Amino acid sequence: MGSSSGTSSESSLLQNSVSDENLQKLMEQRKRKRTESNRESARRSRVKKQKHLDDLTAEAARLTRENNRLATGVECTTRLCLKIEVENSVLRAQVIELSNRLEGLEQIIGCLSAGIGCFGAEESMNAFVVDDPRNFLYWNQPVMASAGMPAI
Repeated sequence: MGSSSGTSSESSLLQNSVSDENLQKLMEQRKRKRTESNRESARRSRVKKQKHLDDLTAEAARLTRENNRLATGVECTTRLCLKIEVENSVLRAQVIELSNRLEGLEQIIGCLSAGIGCFGAEESMNAFVVDDPRNFLYWNQPVMASAGMPAI
């Protein structure tokens, strides 16, 4: 019996040895698959990260161009606004000047209608108009304008 027991023991050891080898091969195969899978996953991650970086770079360039376009638009609008403000100031000054001239002319008309001269003396309309050229000083005054505006 000793011989059969020794053979079975050797057989067990041989089977264990083969099983250990198979197990080790299996573990090495799994390890290689896991390593390969990790490498592929890392590669995909790098590709994804690079694509994201490229997208962000393109978006930054687009936003920079849009910002420059908007800044140019704001600058043009600001210049136009300043130009319009200057024109408005000139027009307001002209309105004040024309209002004063109109008031003066209305006073002259009132004096002429009442039959008295602008200097308080009683005189006829013909004498006012013809005899004293100083009476025309207020009638032909030019309206002042700025450098870019035509005079009226």
